[in-house]
Amino acid sequence: MTGQKRSRRGLTALLATIAALGLVAAAAAPAGATPTGTPTPTASPTATATGTPAPTGTPAATATPTASPTAKPTSAPKPAATATPTPAPAPTPDPWALKPYLGWSSYSMQVYTGNGKWITADQIIAQSDAMKAKLGKAGYDRINVDSGWNDGVDANGRPAPSATLYPNGLKAVIDHVHANGQKFGLYFIPGISPAVYQAAYPIANAPGCTTHDIVKQPLQQADYWKIGYRLDFSNPCAQKYIDSIVDQLAAWGVNFVKFDSVTPGSGISDLSVDARDDVAAWSKALKAKGIWFELSWALDINYANTWKQYANGWRVEWDVEAYAPGVQLTQWSNIARLFPRAADWWRYAGPGGWNDFDSLDVGNGTMDGLTRDERRTATTLWAISAAPMYVGNDLTKLDPFGVDLLTNKEVVAVDQTGTPAQPVSTSTNKQVWYAPNADGSYTVALFNLGPTESDITANWSDLGLTGPAKVRDLWAGKDLGTFTGSFTGSLVPIHGVRLLRVTPLRGDTVALNDDAQRVTYAGQWTRNGGNEVAATTQPLQVAVGDSSTGTVPTPPASGRIVAVNDSDPGITYTGGWGQSGGRGLGDYQDDVHYTEGDGSSFQYSFTGTGIDYVTELDQSQGAVDVYLDGQFQKTVDTSRPAGQPRLAQQVVWSASGLPNGSHTLRVVKKSGQFMLLDKLDVTLASLLDPDTAVFDKAKPADVTVTLQRDGGELAGIVRDGTALKRGTDYTVSGSTVTIASAYLAGLANGTVSLGFSFRGDAHDDVHATTTNGDTVALTFAGTGVSWIGPTAPDQGTAEVYIDGKLAKTVDTHADTRRTGQKLFSVTGLRDGRHTILVKKVSGDVLRHDVFQYTAK
Repeated sequence: MTGQKRSRRGLTALLATIAALGLVAAAAAPAGATPTGTPTPTASPTATATGTPAPTGTPAATATPTASPTAKPTSAPKPAATATPTPAPAPTPDPWALKPYLGWSSYSMQVYTGNGKWITADQIIAQSDAMKAKLGKAGYDRINVDSGWNDGVDANGRPAPSATLYPNGLKAVIDHVHANGQKFGLYFIPGISPAVYQAAYPIANAPGCTTHDIVKQPLQQADYWKIGYRLDFSNPCAQKYIDSIVDQLAAWGVNFVKFDSVTPGSGISDLSVDARDDVAAWSKALKAKGIWFELSWALDINYANTWKQYANGWRVEWDVEAYAPGVQLTQWSNIARLFPRAADWWRYAGPGGWNDFDSLDVGNGTMDGLTRDERRTATTLWAISAAPMYVGNDLTKLDPFGVDLLTNKEVVAVDQTGTPAQPVSTSTNKQVWYAPNADGSYTVALFNLGPTESDITANWSDLGLTGPAKVRDLWAGKDLGTFTGSFTGSLVPIHGVRLLRVTPLRGDTVALNDDAQRVTYAGQWTRNGGNEVAATTQPLQVAVGDSSTGTVPTPPASGRIVAVNDSDPGITYTGGWGQSGGRGLGDYQDDVHYTEGDGSSFQYSFTGTGIDYVTELDQSQGAVDVYLDGQFQKTVDTSRPAGQPRLAQQVVWSASGLPNGSHTLRVVKKSGQFMLLDKLDVTLASLLDPDTAVFDKAKPADVTVTLQRDGGELAGIVRDGTALKRGTDYTVSGSTVTIASAYLAGLANGTVSLGFSFRGDAHDDVHATTTNGDTVALTFAGTGVSWIGPTAPDQGTAEVYIDGKLAKTVDTHADTRRTGQKLFSVTGLRDGRHTILVKKVSGDVLRHDVFQYTAK
């Protein structure tokens, strides 16, 4: 069964298939019921998928979840334009989660076998023994059992293990796992079942509390599948109920809890179902017992700091499984769609809490549904993202290649280093990802997500590195030599990868951006939120003519609205896409991109103040979900009633009035036979006054433009890819730019676009604080360090400390906003480790952009 055919069946059909397999959510079913695994449908992927209604066709009415408190709405989703709180580790990370875990989860095999009850005692014991024998030396030590392990509840309303699956008791299985030097995990979801609610069980160790007392009134939905009721945590008995469950888990020896159907996320992010109070209650109980807490699925990134506060891991996307029993565990499209999610989430992972990509199904080529190159690429993505590497295969049937992938010492070490990688750009299929490690080296991955073999180059400048560096191929375990400026991986296979360690040499300079994990903040810092200035290019449209020959130039249209055709290389397509041209239907440039697969998406990053999504409206199309800067915006209907004509070049969604800066639009297919993209219209900020001009060769005169930014921020002017010569073709005086008439006279008649390129903050972002006393710091091994950032009218003074001693008070105030200024620098430090710390002293705001140091 192909992924595309499966995805066209839609969510309802998919859930019907799951139900037929017996994979219906349940964490604590009443006696006599046998609910099993909990699928999270792949038909509506996306890390912050919202607006997906809970399916009504799922036969889960008799299934009952383990009680887990349900949250009250405490805040609305943040608008896309607001500042994002700086992702920061908990003050004291949970000691059991200092690194991403290595292990195994049962769910992929429950789906693959079509048997939610695959998780028998014999099977779990066999997996534990196989892990010890094949993967144990590499550090794999967690056995996690997904839904379906329980059958009914005990006298206190707590889930009871299935006597059928575990005839000698679940604890006997757990004891075997522990004896193998491993840890054991179980599965739960929010809420309490109707049966447990009605039974009014007395809550253990809570005199006067019953399971009937703790349900929120009026009755409300607790989970995606509408299985259970929300808990009311204003009643202390609700927390005591969760405590009683966790006490039981600790007595059994459980070390890990997967908590599924967490909202906002899990297809519902409008706060109509909100499990944040559940998460807080479970977290409180589990932390007291030292039990790892993992959240699932497709968590809403707008609440990332909440997840990080309470949990040790969080699923960032829908399921990796292909839902093709007996055919394949996963499929390439389910791996490929993780790349944009990894780009969204990398800042939030670190000691104490990790981004979860779901099961790593790469252990057996006859089952995985991936080629060998795709299996290596998936393993690399998990490793460089510091994601928990838990295998979904039957561990008793791993093939030699799978074992090699999962146990490669250098690759596993990348994962365990715990430094999530970030992409240089996701607007290409030839992607370079990198992580600046605490030891000063970089981990670099060259991913070929395209349809042909390709050379892929990592430029040291994109990593923040200046100077030569040593390169080692980690998969091959081979030193490749010293390279200056860049390294090119030759003919990287289709869906293949090269994984490298890049080590700076003595005297190299290393620049760390404000969002690098090595940079630490204390206080109320935020990232961007209008404090940043992005690099951008503004077109000056010049009408060139010669009135002496009858060609009188007339003022051209403004170039502030830029059309981005569907074929633009900056658009990233995920899933199964095709392009159709020569259609004769009135599309922009007579072509469109199209997809049939639900969950397929496109993504485009732009700098500006607005964007329009332009496509066709037709009866063959359906609903699409629109996200801006990672936040769900709207579900848009692109269909037309049957019999109505097709409409071309329709603006179906638009955003305007955005802060001038970098933004990302993502659109995901939700329903219908097709989703189309015709073009995107981007509105640029007005940086030129005027932004149009007229040049008459019969009356030649210089063209003068006033910049709306500091003249020092102008990086250059370009026409058709060729740079104009500063001082000859144009001059700059303050904020006034003069285009020489001699240059304009040499242009052909017609409208010419001159691109004015402006510098921006590094990576188009900064961190900022308005609170005096807040600090930002970096510890490094080197002989010199610089603090680089903007100056601006709203900034004041900052103190710079080196190794705890005040080195200088720096004035960051200026009459205009200028990026990339060297605010402080010191050289000649003794060889060794040092710390630079910057503290806000005065001014409305302090912005931090880059620390740059000289490697020892």
